[in-house]
Amino acid sequence: MQNNTELLASLPADTRLAGRTAVVTGSTSGIGEAVARVLAASVAEVVVSGRDVARARQVVEAITAAGGRAHAVPGDLSASYTDLRSFARAAAAALGGRVDILVNNAGVYPVTPTEALPDSDLDAVLATNVRAPHVLVAALAPGMAERGTGAIVNVGSWMGRVGTSSGAMYTASKAATEQLTRNWAAEYGPRGVRVNTVSPGATLTPGNAEYGAVLDAMTAGTPAGRPVRPIDIAYAVRFLVSDEALFVHGSVLDVDGGMLGTRPGF
Repeated sequence: MQNNTELLASLPADTRLAGRTAVVTGSTSGIGEAVARVLAASVAEVVVSGRDVARARQVVEAITAAGGRAHAVPGDLSASYTDLRSFARAAAAALGGRVDILVNNAGVYPVTPTEALPDSDLDAVLATNVRAPHVLVAALAPGMAERGTGAIVNVGSWMGRVGTSSGAMYTASKAATEQLTRNWAAEYGPRGVRVNTVSPGATLTPGNAEYGAVLDAMTAGTPAGRPVRPIDIAYAVRFLVSDEALFVHGSVLDVDGGMLGTRPGF
């Protein structure tokens, strides 16, 4: 089986997203990078964002080298409301004033016990995982609704629907992601904007590579038998923003190798 890096380097091109523009938050590595590159391979014009400008430019270079179109627009999603709205305007401007697709992927994931969670980490989870998607949807969804078309995908987590012995604030933020999705689907869907969630299982990314053995153990008993790859999430995002999913509103698509839905051997 090909790994994530090999698959990203050999993405086949297609035109299913031709003429559309996309903003992917937290897209300088991991899941976000995979989403940006997969959308670009389907001819969407993409804004790559993150706090590290150099890494954003590297992703843009990889997209353009493969024949795609992309722009690096830095953004700190834990910043102020004013800065978030400025980022939304800058991203839209880079795409010629029109955003057709918004992927709220950026997130922070401290999984410490409740009493050990620093106040600064609590603030960061609320700001990045909950507040930022709300502000960006408020800034960008009305334009989609005015045109009568658009797609928003929020990236959740399998941990948002189970109780775990640590990381209470992180898991709560991902439960909030799913509820925001349902509300936004009801709010914007009648005006042509589809809103859905992709919920990854235990995913191996550059940010958690040191825990590879732990992820292997967590997923060994699942039907897939391995951790999720970022590109697996990206393929699901591409489906949800494409015309193939025109009748999908307010859903949560689990991409977890069967972690939540199955118990092999029972």
